[in-house]
Amino acid sequence: MMETAVRRLVAALIAVAATLAPAYAQQPSNEAVMAVPVSGLAFGLGYLADDLNLWAKHGIKVKTVQISGIGAMNSVIAGSTDFTQSSGSAVTRAAARGQRLLAIVGTINRPSAQIVLRKELAEAAGYDPKAPLAKRAQALRGRTIAVDAVNSVIHAYLRYIATKAGFNPEEIRVAVMQPPNMLAAFQAKQIDGLTMAPPWVQGPLAAGTAVLIASGPDGDPQDLWPFANTMVATKPETCVKRKALCEAVGRTFRDAVAFLFDRPDEASAILKKRFPQVDDRQFALAMADMRKITPRDLMLSPAGFANAERFNIEAGLLKPEEKLKSYDNLFTGEFVR
Repeated sequence: MMETAVRRLVAALIAVAATLAPAYAQQPSNEAVMAVPVSGLAFGLGYLADDLNLWAKHGIKVKTVQISGIGAMNSVIAGSTDFTQSSGSAVTRAAARGQRLLAIVGTINRPSAQIVLRKELAEAAGYDPKAPLAKRAQALRGRTIAVDAVNSVIHAYLRYIATKAGFNPEEIRVAVMQPPNMLAAFQAKQIDGLTMAPPWVQGPLAAGTAVLIASGPDGDPQDLWPFANTMVATKPETCVKRKALCEAVGRTFRDAVAFLFDRPDEASAILKKRFPQVDDRQFALAMADMRKITPRDLMLSPAGFANAERFNIEAGLLKPEEKLKSYDNLFTGEFVR
């Protein structure tokens, strides 16, 4: 039943994305549109490229648009955008169903998602922060947890953690909403917790109203390393027909990651403007988490894709028989060397 609903959602998102295609069909060779699925620091390198206008340094113009959840990746498949910053788990699922993309920049190489639960509910369930992940995650059974989109890497992470704890992910009620709305719903006690990447879970944690059940940046779970969490992907033919564009995108992300690590205070100040509702302490915690999972070399690996695909299967978003035989044509390091 869930699979049918997800397939219908995917079809609807592709249809919506297709309606946007005419707007971008005749892009000049040095212009492109980049889709991101949600607002979050997982796309911080792209935000730095936008806000510092690093694109112009390499002779290109890139417009970033937000298209919710897997709609961001589907917009590239439909031809309405040129690039997406999407998850490896989404890219492998698409490839398993005959829709191959090419990843050219690896921006996050560990799970970025984190799960928090209301403190009083966790304590009533016997929460122990030092307990193994499987025991901590038991507190999620029967709870209502917010995610950004059905079938996203965030939603899959919640399901994966449930399977690691030995219970059916369907025992968790899922509420789909955008991150700022998650925080409002959490404060109003309309949801019990949330699954999201930085900087969103850091607010309830800093306020002392939530506890951390699982944290990808802190190694939960240990078997997902390396992990193709977030990458810049496009259609393979884009980097054949517009190779100079892909080269410029790769160089731009190299500049952005260097700025992130070499000028951390300036990078934080620039990115903080994107999240005015997040206080300084919360944002500092979020930035520390992001630096743990951002690779300076921006390279992708077969092992990262293999773990992303196993993650899909164990989360119940991909059938075992759909597993790819190889990941060789899904990524290249040519544009970030």
